[in-house]
Amino acid sequence: SSDLKETLFNMLQADVNGCRFLDLFAGSGAIGIEALSRGARECVFVENDKKAADCIRDNLAFTHLEDGAELLGCDALTAVGRLEAAGAEVFDLIFMDPPYRKGLEKELILRLIHSRLVDDMTTIVVEAALDTDFSWLEETIFTITREKNYKTNKHVFIAMKEL
Repeated sequence: SSDLKETLFNMLQADVNGCRFLDLFAGSGAIGIEALSRGARECVFVENDKKAADCIRDNLAFTHLEDGAELLGCDALTAVGRLEAAGAEVFDLIFMDPPYRKGLEKELILRLIHSRLVDDMTTIVVEAALDTDFSWLEETIFTITREKNYKTNKHVFIAMKEL
């Protein structure tokens, strides 16, 4: 919803300008497009569904934000591999809104532990159902830095633990 998006970007405000943004499970692309419109330097959109990907293309054209945008029409894990293979730079912000309760956020974050796409300055934001468990994170190099609960879901902010 737009409230949720507004709250998210108010929390991210200072970090968005000039950043490299990765929008996983991008859907219509609303989050990534918002990031670009708020001054993100680049945004990579990842969306497996062809109709949704077409919708992202249309929305980028409509908002004249194609310049900083790249769209990968594949699943999120494949996209991570492709970006690494292409020598992509580190992302400052990674947003993911996977289908709820399928454990996809865990699979991705475990994959990102060993990825060149993430460094100690990267913030990962996961949109998840309220009852999604993130306790497994504590056994990784990542930790929850902030959590914002809404009526039916939450945004969990994740970053590397400080050594």
